[in-house]
Amino acid sequence: MRGHDWINTCLPDELVVEIFRRLDSKRSRDACSLVSIRIGATGSPDLFVHLLSTRFSNVTNVHIDERLSISLPVHLQGRRRGVENSSASSLKLNYLNVNNGSEEGDLDSLCLSDVGLAALGDGFPKLEKLSLIWCSNVTSDGLASLAQKCSSLKALDLQGCYVGDQGLSAVGQCCKQLEDLNLRFCEGLTDKGLIELALGVGKSLKSLGVAACAKITDSSMEAVGSHCISLETLSLDSEFIHNQGVLAVAEGCPQLKVLKLQCINVTDDALEAVGASCLSLELLALYSFQRFTDKGLCAIGNGCKKLRNLTLSDCYFLSDKGLESIATGCKELTHLEINGCHNIGTLGIESVGRSCQRLTELSLLYCQRIGDVGLLQVGEGCKFLQALHLVDCSNLGDAAMRGIAIGCSNLKKLHIRRCYEIGTKGIVAVGEHCKSLTDLSIRFCDRVGDEALIAIADGCSLHYLNVSGCHQIGDAGVIAIARGCPQLCYLDVSVLQNLGDLAMAELGENCPLLKEIVLSHCRQITDVGLAHLVKRCTMLESCHMVYCSGITSAGVATVVSSCPNIKKVLVEKWKVSQRTKRRAGSIISYLCVDL
Repeated sequence: MRGHDWINTCLPDELVVEIFRRLDSKRSRDACSLVSIRIGATGSPDLFVHLLSTRFSNVTNVHIDERLSISLPVHLQGRRRGVENSSASSLKLNYLNVNNGSEEGDLDSLCLSDVGLAALGDGFPKLEKLSLIWCSNVTSDGLASLAQKCSSLKALDLQGCYVGDQGLSAVGQCCKQLEDLNLRFCEGLTDKGLIELALGVGKSLKSLGVAACAKITDSSMEAVGSHCISLETLSLDSEFIHNQGVLAVAEGCPQLKVLKLQCINVTDDALEAVGASCLSLELLALYSFQRFTDKGLCAIGNGCKKLRNLTLSDCYFLSDKGLESIATGCKELTHLEINGCHNIGTLGIESVGRSCQRLTELSLLYCQRIGDVGLLQVGEGCKFLQALHLVDCSNLGDAAMRGIAIGCSNLKKLHIRRCYEIGTKGIVAVGEHCKSLTDLSIRFCDRVGDEALIAIADGCSLHYLNVSGCHQIGDAGVIAIARGCPQLCYLDVSVLQNLGDLAMAELGENCPLLKEIVLSHCRQITDVGLAHLVKRCTMLESCHMVYCSGITSAGVATVVSSCPNIKKVLVEKWKVSQRTKRRAGSIISYLCVDL
């Protein structure tokens, strides 16, 4: 039946493996290169990787992820056109490890091991990109073996793997073309491994990510700064990195373009070095800094004239002065996010509006000191703004929204959450002036009512709409959206107490492209409205309807039987009949599970 996954829900793992054993011809391998396969509790990742390596010898990209839950499938992806042995160039495998009371030794056999890595190395000698996400049984021996056989490796992601220094050193010695390395949550590594890797691949390495590696310190960063002269991207999340390490990278890696730091022990001195030395910097993200001030941000503004993207999150000692230095110094800025920086207020945003005329995306999250005047200036100066995100900005109201609407007519995406002073008038102005808007989210804004959605429907062709928790919105507003936005693909109307079956009928009649809908906590919607909704919304893939007292097991059955493409239904367990469970148990999710 179309839309139902009979392979992954019905075939046992042993049979799936046997199918891959029998892929002898090129034509059959090509046909399977786009199939999604689940390998669960009875499948052996090592065996499966071995089978794939004997069938798809021209693979250059392998992604293995052992984090996923039992509800998600294994993906085997490829392209249809290729060279002699097989057309597949990319494999993506998500292994599902399920504990059904097995002994620890049995569970180990359900994870990729060094044997599987050896098969990868033997079968995929052209490998260029390898991701091993949380593959807990992989060790340094396996990584070293693979590195010796796959000397063309350019990208390696070891997130969550407990490999040691020996394996990383082998990568440095053998993989001289390595450009991209991710070491997030690699707890077995020390400075020795990263230093030896820097010595080996320093000339080629362009991107490095290090997070939650307690034994990697400033010594490693000094080696990176000394040898990785081509480094363009660095992401550091560590309480063990201090100024010394960041200074070394800033001074030794002049081509650095992307810098993301979450290092609580780094101070203004490090940022001053970045501002003085990293003149090509285009993206800077600073998270949870407790020890740097406007002094460091001013240095960035004075030196990094090519900066385009800036994120400041939970940096409590920054003020309007620092942001003004960025605005006046970094005229190329296109993306700005300020999150939880409580000392940045209206004056700082005003300076952005005056100076950053190329700004296309602005996010203000938990900024209680920013008022209407700041956004009014953004509306006057940032004519190219396309996306605006506002969360918990209690001093922003309708005047600010009207200023944005009039000045930023190219706005395509507007997300607002818990901004209680923004009401119907502000959103009406958006509908009147922002004709390109396709993505609108106004969550828990109590002053927004039906008139706002009527104006939006009249002026915009939305693809995405979320009005969760806007209690003044009812049937009239959603009916207007249904009639005015036939391209609608996503709709969240959860917690709307005045929304009923009439709106559902209009959506079913006018929005045939709808793929996802969230109806949870809508008490006036019944089985009747649900039947009208799904009658013509045949492309529906996801439906959330928990705590809808008017929807019964009959309504749930209607959704499952009427939507051939349905992939997820979220509902209370007691509303699912035995027949519905048999018919579509794999796509039903429950709000609560039995303890």
